[in-house]
Amino acid sequence: MRSLNRLKWLQAFEATARSGSFTRAAEELGVTPAAVGQLVRALEEWVGHPLLHRTRTGTERLTLVDEAEEALEHITKGLDYLETGLGKLRGRRSRSVVVLTASQVLVMNWLMERLSRFSEQHENIDIRLNVTDKLMDVEHGEADLGIRCGRGDWAGVSKTWLMDEEAVLVCSPRLKGASSSVAPSWLSEQKLITDDTPHPGANFPTWQDIFTVIGAPQAKMSGLHINSTSAVILAALSGRGVALVRRALVQHHIDTDQLIHLLPEKKWPLAWSYFLVMSQHARLRADVKEFHDWLISDVISEKD
Repeated sequence: MRSLNRLKWLQAFEATARSGSFTRAAEELGVTPAAVGQLVRALEEWVGHPLLHRTRTGTERLTLVDEAEEALEHITKGLDYLETGLGKLRGRRSRSVVVLTASQVLVMNWLMERLSRFSEQHENIDIRLNVTDKLMDVEHGEADLGIRCGRGDWAGVSKTWLMDEEAVLVCSPRLKGASSSVAPSWLSEQKLITDDTPHPGANFPTWQDIFTVIGAPQAKMSGLHINSTSAVILAALSGRGVALVRRALVQHHIDTDQLIHLLPEKKWPLAWSYFLVMSQHARLRADVKEFHDWLISDVISEKD
């Protein structure tokens, strides 16, 4: 005879083991941390030994004992099978929800159109966007997937390369006209829009680097300094000056002739790339894998 109480124990244990925290597990399950702790302790009493090492480093941290580590994958798969079975009971009415996190500027200028295409092709999967510039904890379940730009050295997550990145010069057609050719003397007279958003380890070029390459070392270095990439792009779109930005974030505006890509023959590659990251737990879910594979395919087809 199956016990539903044991199912509740397993659900609480799996969420706790995945997140490493009673508090995070409680937020996911919609109960109190005390209730989660009680359910996990009930499971420990039933199996006859502790399943979690409990240590304190400012806040309580939980790690699995060896036996629990071996069992967790099977428990997670079992719960996923149950979820799949419930979905089949609901038939065509069933919908999966995949939580995706990305920065605001990437969502606005690169991701949104892709999400529209995905939704048209996958009516039973809803994408829930968590738009934030902070680095969300994908490893512990704050999101199923995340799109991150950097060197790819994030611990605790699997990552798939999406595309490399480079810095480009752009301005409004009202400032330059339709031509992408630039004389150093013209550029040296323009107001320069500088993105002061931190780019640690990206080798992002400075305006002095740009002017050295094009042969205008005496150019004036006046202009706007903005600590928001979105605002930098808006300033360029409104004709406030020439901006130095990451290409993926303005490619749509270039393709639709809202911005002119200046000096396209010059390349300023960055040490950053875009990656699709997800936790080990999320990899086991069919709906997450379906979105992951679709996005990779969509990016590859765009390059071809």
